[in-house]
Amino acid sequence: MTAPSHAPVLLDRVVELLAPALEAEGSVLVDCTLGLGGHSEAVLQRVPTARVIGVDRDPTALRMASERLAPFGDRFVPAHAVYDEIPDVLERNGLDHVGAVLFDLGVSSMQLDVAERGFAYAADAPLDMRMDPTRGITAAEVLNTYDEADIARVLRVYGEEKFAKRIAGAVVRQRERQPFTTSAGLVELLYAEIPAPARRTGGHPAKRTFQALRMEVNDELAVLRRAMPASLEAVAVGGRVVVESYHSLEDRLVKRVFADATRLDVPPDLPFIPEGAEPAFKNVTRGAEQADEVEIEQNPRAASVRLRAVERVLPPTRGAQR
Repeated sequence: MTAPSHAPVLLDRVVELLAPALEAEGSVLVDCTLGLGGHSEAVLQRVPTARVIGVDRDPTALRMASERLAPFGDRFVPAHAVYDEIPDVLERNGLDHVGAVLFDLGVSSMQLDVAERGFAYAADAPLDMRMDPTRGITAAEVLNTYDEADIARVLRVYGEEKFAKRIAGAVVRQRERQPFTTSAGLVELLYAEIPAPARRTGGHPAKRTFQALRMEVNDELAVLRRAMPASLEAVAVGGRVVVESYHSLEDRLVKRVFADATRLDVPPDLPFIPEGAEPAFKNVTRGAEQADEVEIEQNPRAASVRLRAVERVLPPTRGAQR
């Protein structure tokens, strides 16, 4: 297996945003997308009062991160779960609320760098793309069983692929001759179907299709749609939710949820704010923050990041933090 590398995006800024919510002794961060544990390690090193519950659906990532974070002893607790299962994770750890929740969305460095997982188009590998390889359908099954309209929908919606319909038709024709099993056959088809002028702009011609298949296989938008309100409900007063998004659909969803949570819903000409009308959260970032040119040059995966954060200012609707 290829050894993975790991370069957390906007690491210093993420820790800076999380730290004020973790100043009380024993405060808990739920790292909903643990990966190889880069963000969690930085928090544990730089915020000595903090504990971390690291959530990941990928058993391999969970094992590797647990080994990396073992020196922190019981300050780190791993949790094998999907990040929309935040309430269950808190309950299993005897918590009502926590100090902070972090999402670093999309595919992890570990999954991209290990060719055998099938997330990357640069090497021929089985078309799997499951973040948890113990359950769910594979990318090959999507290509070999979905009808043409559904394949086109996946590519258009999740990959924003202009040639979705054309590619879907070619996929259906190809699988009748030979089912898809590895990435090389799909990449070859994409080179053939995407016109040469389009291939010369916008990065690798397989990028959008592989992204779309990954999001479909892992049901990423639906999971995020459930996870965002759960994360807001999970934090106590002073608690923060910090999100790094890399896809426009993800960022729009996060932006909408945060806007609803921070909106003051009273007439603009009202001379006072009625009791109970105050928003439960305030924005910590002004819009979406992005990586600078230096970080993008050092870590190209930072180019598309959008970072947003909110803080709870009114008590949550259920019990106090333990």
